[in-house]
Amino acid sequence: MVVAVAFLMEQLDSTIITTAIPDMAASLHATPVQMNLAVTTYVLALAIFIPVSGWFADRFGSRRIFVAALVVFTLGSVACGAAQTFPMLVATRAVQGLGGAMMTPVGRLILLRSFPRRDLVKAMTYTTLPAILGPVAGPLFGGVITTYASWRWIFFVNIPFGLVGILLALRFVEDTRADARTPFDVPGF
Repeated sequence: MVVAVAFLMEQLDSTIITTAIPDMAASLHATPVQMNLAVTTYVLALAIFIPVSGWFADRFGSRRIFVAALVVFTLGSVACGAAQTFPMLVATRAVQGLGGAMMTPVGRLILLRSFPRRDLVKAMTYTTLPAILGPVAGPLFGGVITTYASWRWIFFVNIPFGLVGILLALRFVEDTRADARTPFDVPGF
């Protein structure tokens, strides 16, 4: 469930912003078209940093990297919600994307190392279902939050989930590492 909540949080965040773009643009003195850069920056950060997450987990421990990813994502969410300028929002979305990029693959690695083969499909199913809901529920929640509160709350709602996820991961996730240390593949990255 710890990994499932992290997956949901990461997937929800990739789409929740879309309905808030007009309000965010007005607040940050940008155009709605420019605000697409905040969406793209998050997705780009995910794409760039997902490939290195497994190496970090093997090198430094899966729990340590998973918790670090939750911390970075949560602090990135706080910074996004507190952004006062458009460039600041774009930069903080990149930080948030870095945390999100580390959560998903490291979470899967935790599942692979935590469950016997016979239970792995069931564990992956329970973990994937909430993540599938994220892109569907994101625009709905974003619209409700933006209509009845400030757009900033689309980021602040991640704070309690992130804090609970950090505490639960520290308590329940085993810290595993690869047996052999491999050097970082710079050309591959």
